[in-house]
Amino acid sequence: MAGTLSFEDLKSQVASGVIDTVLVCAVDMQGRLMGKRFHAANFIETSYEETHCCNYLLATDLEMATPSGYASASWQAGYGDYVLQPDLSTLRPVPWLAGTAMVLCDILDHHHHQPVPHSPRAILKKQIARLAELGFDAMMATELEFFLFEKSLDEIRKGGFRDLTPISGYNQDYHIFQTTKEEMIMRPVRNHLYAAGIPIENSKGEAEAGQEELNIRYSPALDCADFHTIAKNAVKEIAWQHGHAASFLPKWHADRVGSSSHVHQSLWQDGTPAFVDKADDLGMSELMKHYMAGLIAYAPDYTYFLAPYVNSYKRFAKGSFAPTKTVWSVDNRTAGFRLCGAGTKGVRVECRIGGSDLNPYLAQAVMLAAGIKGIEDNMVLGAPTTGDVYEDSKAGDIPQSLMAATGTLRNSAFLREVLGDDVVDHYTRAAEWEQEEFDRAVTDWEIARGFERA
Repeated sequence: MAGTLSFEDLKSQVASGVIDTVLVCAVDMQGRLMGKRFHAANFIETSYEETHCCNYLLATDLEMATPSGYASASWQAGYGDYVLQPDLSTLRPVPWLAGTAMVLCDILDHHHHQPVPHSPRAILKKQIARLAELGFDAMMATELEFFLFEKSLDEIRKGGFRDLTPISGYNQDYHIFQTTKEEMIMRPVRNHLYAAGIPIENSKGEAEAGQEELNIRYSPALDCADFHTIAKNAVKEIAWQHGHAASFLPKWHADRVGSSSHVHQSLWQDGTPAFVDKADDLGMSELMKHYMAGLIAYAPDYTYFLAPYVNSYKRFAKGSFAPTKTVWSVDNRTAGFRLCGAGTKGVRVECRIGGSDLNPYLAQAVMLAAGIKGIEDNMVLGAPTTGDVYEDSKAGDIPQSLMAATGTLRNSAFLREVLGDDVVDHYTRAAEWEQEEFDRAVTDWEIARGFERA
């Protein structure tokens, strides 16, 4: 695997003309890559140390609007600068873009050069550091689900996002013949990402027409979030290069299944899996049980970070493989949390709540925080649920709307303790704004339902 570039490698490739452009990228609240394209000569001379961006990049919505109500950035404060500090350990080639390399940045305060607390990468790093104080490392993996469409993004947008046609005509879950037809996109996705140092395992058809899944190997938590973010961006760019649209919208059609982003997680200590106990019936250590108890107990508090938009909650439906309950089960896809690899050294917990629109840094951070809380408080894990969890009336519910999830976020003493009031207030405002924007909209459903009959 080609892997990442050292700074000396970059200098050499710039000198030889192999690389002429460096993407200097930060991750915004929505999990998107934002930044600048540097001439490579300028980057290696000066900008490898730092560059600047407007601080509104961590206070906008998907439309890049500038909502009021943020303490960190506003018209009243004049929208100043943040510092983007390249993390040179993330420097890598971008094989699907000619002559291009990429580096991810940490976002620092312009005045004192300390991490911006509500920066997604900083939020995850804080929880990784807390875990390290307890003597553990987190290993995680995310599954990226998305849809490919016949038309390009530009064609779809100009058509008003109507008459959407997936690239496939039928459910292609594990389907080799149908996914062969899509290899003009998925083969470059796998190979280019692998050449960029992203440890791709496989791609497969998912359980709907035109739906894909991309799997990346288990990695340290920060790497996992970096890999997820770069891969999501690459899928969109490579599909665009081939004249097709890739969408990570969780629920694009009422009658189609949604797209998720399941998160697998385990803790390790000194290179050894800490979730394993061969003497246990399921191979689970006491540490794992405490971790999972925290993960489940605080799931309603952190659901917003797994489902950040109004559309996110359209996934949560019975019989859809998207969970509705905050319980765990053994290898059961109807539960919010699934025990995988029971009785093996690969025993781990999979959170199935998150949608394809989650920001992996935020999602992983809050789940680590919940697991740490479970360990610190020696929380007791209840018995696993069996059967069809959708029908389990005793199981706790996942918040069923953005409004409900915003309320649990705003009022969460747990999240305020582990993230800080400023961070919780910042993302609460993001959630409120998303709801306010939706509430102002007039939907096709309302018009069709009431135009004549109301």
